[in-house]
Amino acid sequence: MEKKLSLDAKIIDNARMYASEIAGDVQAFVDLHSTVAVERAVCRLLGIDGEDEEGTPLVNILVDRFKEMNLLQHGAARLIGNACVGHGLSPQGLAARILSDGAGVSGILADAVRPGEQLSDGAGVSGMFADGAGPPGIFNGRPDPDGKHQDKADAAERLIIAEASKTVSQIRGNRLKREGFIESFGYGREPLLYAIVATGNIYEDITQAKAAARQGADVIAVIRTTAQSLLDYVPFGATLEGFGGTYATRENFRLMREALDEVSNEVGRYIRLCNYCSGLCMPEIAALGAFERLDVMLNDALYGILFRDINMKRTLIDQHFSRVINGFAGIIINTGEDNYLTTSDAVEEARTVLASQFINEQLALRAGVPNGQMGLGHAFEIDPDIENSFLLELAQAQAAREIFPEAKLKYMPPTKYMTGNIFKGQVQNTLFNMVSALTGQNIHLLGMMTEALHTPFMSDRALAIENADYVFRAVRDLGAEILFKPGGVISARAAEVLAGAEKLLGEIRDMGLFTAIGNGLLAGVKRRKDGGRGLDGVFEKGEGYFNPFVELMRVEL
Repeated sequence: MEKKLSLDAKIIDNARMYASEIAGDVQAFVDLHSTVAVERAVCRLLGIDGEDEEGTPLVNILVDRFKEMNLLQHGAARLIGNACVGHGLSPQGLAARILSDGAGVSGILADAVRPGEQLSDGAGVSGMFADGAGPPGIFNGRPDPDGKHQDKADAAERLIIAEASKTVSQIRGNRLKREGFIESFGYGREPLLYAIVATGNIYEDITQAKAAARQGADVIAVIRTTAQSLLDYVPFGATLEGFGGTYATRENFRLMREALDEVSNEVGRYIRLCNYCSGLCMPEIAALGAFERLDVMLNDALYGILFRDINMKRTLIDQHFSRVINGFAGIIINTGEDNYLTTSDAVEEARTVLASQFINEQLALRAGVPNGQMGLGHAFEIDPDIENSFLLELAQAQAAREIFPEAKLKYMPPTKYMTGNIFKGQVQNTLFNMVSALTGQNIHLLGMMTEALHTPFMSDRALAIENADYVFRAVRDLGAEILFKPGGVISARAAEVLAGAEKLLGEIRDMGLFTAIGNGLLAGVKRRKDGGRGLDGVFEKGEGYFNPFVELMRVEL
């Protein structure tokens, strides 16, 4: 897109440099730690699935037991590999054995590390799972004269790498299948229209999703049931009940993907599927989305910290691995900066949105997510009673477009100042559609005139699509025809927001992101570094920690 705002390139470069330093500081912490959710995701990527009679996922059973045995610091992959070698089983075979064997997890793992195989100096189970180190005849710094323990460790690692390679190949195949659909149907004309379904019943969601696609929607987002982000497990199977949304499960993903592929062939457009990869199970849901070929995932740790009170250490670690998976799977990540303006004034605090976009960009790059898969978020949320509110909105959207030219920007509709007056609401959404068209947004969440009244009916969604289609068609090339007056309202506003973001990023860089969040620098919400949900699931990696997927996926990225 042509640059029209004459933004100061040095300020942009400085802001990006500050954000890179902030992200680097976070990454240094992330690299030394893992979480129970990361290890459960590793188990899922190794093919372990299912639940016990009480509905507890097998991955939770395994990881919780590893934690109780004080072994998790070595990584679930190494522990599973050792147990599989000891029993001659695949990871899923091991899980099935655990489910059917009366001895349960403890018995299976005890068999895998029989006392007779422990190290002679009493290093015990922990030593068995640690990486080999030292000269021949030494394992983990201890005597191993016949090489038995080292051989077992090597065999376990080979087995896990082989299993992980199969999964990586499967996910690569899903990425290629998506690319084949897009090659066949075309990418689609942007902005892509993003519509929400949220009945609680996956089968009713499918009916509504197909209707929306036939009406013109390009992206179907299945809203997750209220508070699922706070569950420290992923439910199993298809679900028929939810609260304000539908549970995110692998089977629900599969059913909706199958339905959207069917309607894609019917309408001759590739219909993308979006769900929520956030909360306490962020990396697990990323893994399930990669298995079932989701196309877009809401994936933002800052959102979870600020608006769900999830511990910042936990969710930033989880976010990194989830983004590695999403990046490799070709999934567009959507970030949640639009939510900042629900708690802060959109005029006074616009700089926080831009600053967060810079930070999210740098965190995503460190996970291997390419710019073209970054759906950086922002929103049309300025009070409509403010004079020149449309110009101010236009300035911020244009600035985001120029500062992040390769990103798949996700633009959110007005919500905060929707009053229930559906006629005024339709006008507000029309102006929102105008800004999106003029500034080249990529993913356009449809504004509903019944926002703040009730969950949209299919007829509400149809009217929203009709409105957006009309505006986009009527002003398709207007953005390329107009320039902004140097020093005018639009240019001055964009420069003001950029300068504010640069200053804020400098402050965050100086104190660190954890402290900055604690001081309420983003969205005016304060969170404690050691507060919030999920901190007990964070642990420091031990020597020899092993997660094959990070390297296997990052190599290609």
